[in-house]
Amino acid sequence: MATKIEHLTQDTFAEFLKKGTVLVDFWATWCGPCRMQGQILAELAEEDSFQGNIGKLDVDEARDIAVKYNIMSIPTIIIFKNGEPDKVLVGLQDSEVIKEALK
Repeated sequence: MATKIEHLTQDTFAEFLKKGTVLVDFWATWCGPCRMQGQILAELAEEDSFQGNIGKLDVDEARDIAVKYNIMSIPTIIIFKNGEPDKVLVGLQDSEVIKEALK
């Protein structure tokens, strides 16, 4: 079963973090590397062996959340466990790095 990537907003972010271990991609529509990261995450989500929750948060639409988590560069991926940041990956990441970080 394919994993769905959720578009997160200021209103849905906190609820998404309650899903256990989740990956949040902080991005913006104008960011070229962010679009490449989005494609990598989409491919990862389609892998049969991947089980997880991926959310995408547009930093332009959710500035307060981006500031709270000190997002200075995009793309930035934060892996949250039990609602708290566990790992932070800054810059474009390949799927192998992301899979390793999720372990």
